[in-house]
Amino acid sequence: QGQLVESGGGLVQPGGSLRLSCAASGFTLDYYAIGWFRQAPGKEREGVSCISSDGRTYYVDSVKGRFTSSRDTAKNTVYLQMNSLKPEDTAVYYCATKFLGSVCLEYGMDTWGKGTLVTVSS
Repeated sequence: QGQLVESGGGLVQPGGSLRLSCAASGFTLDYYAIGWFRQAPGKEREGVSCISSDGRTYYVDSVKGRFTSSRDTAKNTVYLQMNSLKPEDTAVYYCATKFLGSVCLEYGMDTWGKGTLVTVSS
């Protein structure tokens, strides 16, 4: 059975950067949509970004221009580069996949990682 493991979270000051990784094992990320989601304390989980199975990328408005998601097929890993971080970006970040997905809807994703915590604070 396939697994996803996130890494790269941590404590960063406002305005700083982090790069999250989502490594897949047991299956190849080809033909999968890969989404990044986050859940802040006391809030519902929300979608952050999505790379569809045909390579299109989508971002929630609050991170457009600051976050970039990319796929490294050789490493079977997806990244989320986060720049100009704000305190409101503090959350547990999850990656999830959907086979032949054209979009990344939370209830439709097949496999989830366990998450990595990002804390933006001075």
